[in-house]
Amino acid sequence: MSKFIIVSNRLPIKIEKEQNQWIFSPTSGGLATGLKSVHENGKSLWIGWPGISSDDIEKEEYQLLSKDLLATNFKPISLSNEEIDDFYLGLSNKCIWPLFHYFKQHFQFDEQQWESYVKVNQKFADAILEEIEAGDQVWIHDYQLLLVPEMVKSVRKDVTIGFFLHIPFPSFEIFRIFPKREELLKGMLGSDLIGFHTYDYQRHFLSSVRRILHLNVNFNLIQQTDREIEVNTFPMGIDYEKFENTAQAHTKSKKETYSPLRIELEKHKELNHGKIILSIDRLDYTKGVINRVKSFELFLKQYPEYKEKVRLLMVLVPSRSNVSHYKKLKRETDEIIGRVNGNFATVNWTPIWYYYRSFDFDDLIDLYRLSDIAMVTPLRDGMNLVAKEYLATRINNDGVLILSELAGASKELHQSLIVNPFDITALSNTIHEALNMPYEEQVERNIELRERVKRYNVTFWSETFLKELDTLSKKIPIHKTKRVTPQIISKFEEQYSKANKRLFLLDYDGTLVPFNKNHKKALPTQTVLNVLSDLNQDPKNKVIIISGRPPEFLDQIFKDLTLTMIAEHGHFEKEPNTEWIEKNASSSNWMNHVYPILQQFTDNTPGTFIEKKRNSLVWHYRKTDPELGLIKSEELKTVLASMLSNDISLMDGDKIIEVTTSTTNKGIASYDHFSKEPYDFVFVAGDDVTDENMFTQLPLEVISIKVGNKKSAAKHSVSAPQELVEVLKQFKR
Repeated sequence: MSKFIIVSNRLPIKIEKEQNQWIFSPTSGGLATGLKSVHENGKSLWIGWPGISSDDIEKEEYQLLSKDLLATNFKPISLSNEEIDDFYLGLSNKCIWPLFHYFKQHFQFDEQQWESYVKVNQKFADAILEEIEAGDQVWIHDYQLLLVPEMVKSVRKDVTIGFFLHIPFPSFEIFRIFPKREELLKGMLGSDLIGFHTYDYQRHFLSSVRRILHLNVNFNLIQQTDREIEVNTFPMGIDYEKFENTAQAHTKSKKETYSPLRIELEKHKELNHGKIILSIDRLDYTKGVINRVKSFELFLKQYPEYKEKVRLLMVLVPSRSNVSHYKKLKRETDEIIGRVNGNFATVNWTPIWYYYRSFDFDDLIDLYRLSDIAMVTPLRDGMNLVAKEYLATRINNDGVLILSELAGASKELHQSLIVNPFDITALSNTIHEALNMPYEEQVERNIELRERVKRYNVTFWSETFLKELDTLSKKIPIHKTKRVTPQIISKFEEQYSKANKRLFLLDYDGTLVPFNKNHKKALPTQTVLNVLSDLNQDPKNKVIIISGRPPEFLDQIFKDLTLTMIAEHGHFEKEPNTEWIEKNASSSNWMNHVYPILQQFTDNTPGTFIEKKRNSLVWHYRKTDPELGLIKSEELKTVLASMLSNDISLMDGDKIIEVTTSTTNKGIASYDHFSKEPYDFVFVAGDDVTDENMFTQLPLEVISIKVGNKKSAAKHSVSAPQELVEVLKQFKR
């Protein structure tokens, strides 16, 4: 039976030692909660760092700890202090974290830390590879492990891999700054399913894949050479019932059970000391704490009548207190809060209550429940579950949520007061609006908000992702073509050895050689030339290169081989040791009308160019911005289709638009050669739409191979030119 493996940087447990015995207690994070039921069903293994450095524990003791963890389906990853510093505190949190949150000023890339990041990601991948078998499913989480999916997929293509990013994915202009950007993208593309909190993050990721890796993206599907990767949006939720039920229980509890915090908050309410605005965050520069305090300061200046009638209750949970950026932020926060309290406080009133510590779950519920307004205004946040937790505790549907438009949660919680966290004046005015919002409007807004948070809880999030991952694992391949396997190659060899007269029809670009941004540099390797030469030397074989390239190019590339060549899709042919013959020549008057149109599109689309052949015009857009190229190519096709006559064809190729005469094509040219001799072995290979004519016009019994992952009429397929060359190598004399 297949297994399910969860992989995260940290295991979802707290580890303590009491009386020489390890005690494990579950953490209450969203990921731990969402996957709790999956993990506890007995078929799941969770891989992650246990939170203890391997340098701080004896080797024998660590082995005992690992054994105890494995007994509860947790597999620990051993990390040294140096690895923690370089991989986690270094590359992950000094480089990826600030850049993905748009804080370029804090971005620090260090080559040594990158090497550690690669090494630790490989550790995680190796741990997965030790456990997986064919048909297993793996779900990898977050920015610390971006390289792991490809590390696993490159070894085990028979497992289904999901990846979820819990932080924002930045726009292309930000992401491109990262020195190892290709490596990060390729690492993520080892997945079969990639999830983000919001469509914006999904859109940014797909844009980077187009622009940096130059892969084809069709809606939310990325076309790899041998497979498709699905990218989708899965907004994360919370354990709604836990928060709501605890809030209800607290309203009914007896006074003798009150915590000191609750006593203080209840006293504030009883004495009618004004409304409470709650701000609760981990201390981090992404959370917008300074801007929040500045907006409250401005509010008190603009609306002095609210002095002694409102308090900002600010909770900052300590985080990364040894890192310089965080030390500076803590100092700035202390100073500005001190300034506001110093300027506005009275004998009976302190405008900002400031707590620099964490609270247990029950105190957290009371903070949410007894606050009138929650101010959740990060400068950038992947989701922000505080907003959803606050709403879950509003059992009377009262209260107001002020929410940053730059938090992922804002894409769902439209009925909250959405603000720009950088606009201090607007924030101040929104505080005023929240304080004066009628009770009826609060209820109306919160009924809808709470219903959304309740329905799309953390269980819904995990089940939706896992359902899609399961669907992908069972999905029948979308192509009718069969992947070429060693068994299929053996059948080809058998047919080849029995044949007396053999024909090879081989496309060039994308078939024998990979594409290149500069089409003049798409040149064959010596291996390719040797394979073609070996095939051509067998007197039973006729090898034909059939390409859209002009005659001059093919002459130059294959000058040392005596091959038959067909150029410009069949308009020119050349037998060995003869001159080129132009076939089906037509008037070129149409070019005089089409060329100015192509020139206009070239002028308006930087990076594109026109290739002029004797019988065709080709508009290349491989070098331009991928999204712009796609838009302009569709526009160009529309314009040309409305003006071309029946004897002129429009071909939509791989990053090209080709206009040529309809008097011939690769199908006609290939069939012409096929019909001249009684061939008992025919091998035809191509990668593009122009090659489909060969697959459809030649008899069904021929061996037809599509290079790439696109739909095709070919019977077989390989993923890349290198694979096709390996197949051709098997045909020996």
